[in-house]
Amino acid sequence: MVGVLLAFYSERTVAGRQERFCNLGAWCVLPEFRFHSLKLLKALLAQPGYHFTDLSPSGNVVPINTRLGFRFLDTTTALMPNLPWPSRPGRRLVSADPEVIRRTLAGPDLERYLDHAEAPAARHIVLVDGEEFCHVVFRRDRRKRLPLFGSILYVSNPALFRRMHRMLLRHLLLRHGVLATLAELRVVGGRPPLSMLLPDTRRKMFRSDSLDPDDVDYLYSELVCLSW
Repeated sequence: MVGVLLAFYSERTVAGRQERFCNLGAWCVLPEFRFHSLKLLKALLAQPGYHFTDLSPSGNVVPINTRLGFRFLDTTTALMPNLPWPSRPGRRLVSADPEVIRRTLAGPDLERYLDHAEAPAARHIVLVDGEEFCHVVFRRDRRKRLPLFGSILYVSNPALFRRMHRMLLRHLLLRHGVLATLAELRVVGGRPPLSMLLPDTRRKMFRSDSLDPDDVDYLYSELVCLSW
């Protein structure tokens, strides 16, 4: 074997339809066979009936993807400091306990959690306010080689996330040792209060003939499977 292009496959329900996704992962070819590299990518993209995502393309891969029809996702990102905000007793709850998460989630939300419960890079939290709940998936992330950040990958209920984001940030600080949280605005539904927009963000790309950017999330991908 002289070259590999890793891919993650999934079937998702989008707007009531079953859609097939192929997420591009690591792409490695031995130097003496590098001139064959593009054959791997073109063979993968030739698979019919798939929507393709590349959620962590390296700098030299971005122009190749662009020439092959990939588009950029909006990755405008807010940085939030995780502060020990005072907590108030009441019906609101933030928990990372797997049993609490299983009892709270239902239907497709529970299915998504069970699919990712053992994913190495995915960490799960549930926010509860009365009858409402929000499943949050985040990963530990490095910036400037410092493993002090948490990146929000998925939010099932953006409105509840915004109402309870201070409780979540407190939880991330005190229970997970995460000093700051990175949140893409399209994932969390807008810019959180007291956040700072980052001048540069990591690019993410997708290729589809029928789906819009809002139909693409980061579940079932290398972002939940691989830590770095």
